[in-house]
Amino acid sequence: MTTQYNKLVRDRIPEYITANNKGQPKHRTIRGDERLAALNNKLGEELAEYLDANSTDESIEELADMVEVIHGILHHNGKTFADLEQIRLTKKRERGGFEHGIFLESVTT
Repeated sequence: MTTQYNKLVRDRIPEYITANNKGQPKHRTIRGDERLAALNNKLGEELAEYLDANSTDESIEELADMVEVIHGILHHNGKTFADLEQIRLTKKRERGGFEHGIFLESVTT
């Protein structure tokens, strides 16, 4: 029996499948636009799993998966997590973060 996945997985998943006698994986390496599209799909998949998480520990694990996908997107674009962090800190300095739970209801002009 063959189960189709047709999705981006972590780099060592084929090795894990083989080492744990889970079957014989068939995989290929993708690049360019196909890789970026797969990374974007994976980010959506991980977001859905985060939103469906049933516990704090599970949600933190899904956030970690999202961060790993973000690392992959950055790598694809020739950027580093430090580049992303610098942009994040600049925006936080200028506009603040999300620590205080500010909920904007309206603006009257």
